[in-house]
Amino acid sequence: MNGNTFRMPARRRRLTAAAAATVLAAAPAVLAAAGPAQATGGQGRASAVVLRTGLDVSLLNKTVNVPLAVSLNEVQAPQSAQKTALSVRLDGVNDGNPFSVLSAEVATAKATVTGAKAEGTTRLAHARLHVPGLPLLSLIEVEDVTSKATCEAGKAPVATSNVLGAVTVLGKRVTLTSGGTTDVKVPGVGEVRLDLSRSETTSRTAAATALELKVSVNPLKLNVAEVNGTVTLAKATCEAPKPAVAAPAPKPADPGPDVKPQGAPAQADLAETGGSRLTPYIAGGSVALLAAGAGAVALARRRG
Repeated sequence: MNGNTFRMPARRRRLTAAAAATVLAAAPAVLAAAGPAQATGGQGRASAVVLRTGLDVSLLNKTVNVPLAVSLNEVQAPQSAQKTALSVRLDGVNDGNPFSVLSAEVATAKATVTGAKAEGTTRLAHARLHVPGLPLLSLIEVEDVTSKATCEAGKAPVATSNVLGAVTVLGKRVTLTSGGTTDVKVPGVGEVRLDLSRSETTSRTAAATALELKVSVNPLKLNVAEVNGTVTLAKATCEAPKPAVAAPAPKPADPGPDVKPQGAPAQADLAETGGSRLTPYIAGGSVALLAAGAGAVALARRRG
């Protein structure tokens, strides 16, 4: 018995099988869930400074009329930093000679930021502050003052400051009221107003200042006309990092219209056989993919 047998060339068979496998492999990808979402957040900030002045200085004979704006150990983060200089000097306001504004045994300022917390801390101990025209009389002397501001992501910020030991202003030993204001007046010399242990907080920020002085000095006999402005001792601030927020996941692919095949089993039967509501869609999709694969094989045979 004669017969003709047509065989598909090996190369065509391999290509057709690969095409069918590709079509079938696409089914799980359509039903697969989206990958994990990325988390994003904002960086925190912190700062600390031992001393900051904003004073206007005018000598009686008007030979000097300059602002006295200096700072000691001022640091800021995101890049964590620490400074421990013990003195700051100013030139040009003491007959051309260097003038010591502040000297201390301990003067540290530190600012740190991590992914979850920002913090500023500062400490000043056994310190004396001078202004031009009063070389022998300290504007203020303190034994130990500290400030700390801590801001953690998702938590309430905290700001604290302490003034420990004696405080002397213009040669007078003073008693400070916690969280209050103290006025010191010295006849023939001047007046200083002190704000003690000031702190401020918001939902994400904090600031603590151990001492803030409002200065008005006018010692005419010492050849100084006027020294006015503010002095800040031991200040720390922070801003909390923003909590990480997961980016919204992409929406899954639309499974198509809600069409049930003829003769679909009831819900109870699905439960008994381990099926689910997605079974008809999965089955329908598989049939369509198989038909597409079979069509590709048949087309290849015709062309062969």
